[in-house]
Amino acid sequence: MSRRSVEWNAGLARDLRKKDFAQEFIRGCLEEGLSLQQALAKVVRAYGVKEFALKTKLPSSNLLRVIGPGYNPTVETLNTLLKPFDLCLSVTPRRRA
Repeated sequence: MSRRSVEWNAGLARDLRKKDFAQEFIRGCLEEGLSLQQALAKVVRAYGVKEFALKTKLPSSNLLRVIGPGYNPTVETLNTLLKPFDLCLSVTPRRRA
């Protein structure tokens, strides 16, 4: 891995510890067409699986399973992963163009 990539990943991990940045990062991923599970997988891996597991009080092995492509997390589990960023799942009216 090149040095630039390591520095970029370290910077992203540092920035994701800021709630405002993490919220915008997750929203940006969703706007780009990623699923919430894919967006959370990016955040968890950049943040650090062990560190994020401690933050959410989930075992690392369970956390990795939840963000994996073959897993269908419950709303409760997704809210657990969103809680450190002061986010939660909700349903809102669709904006009319």
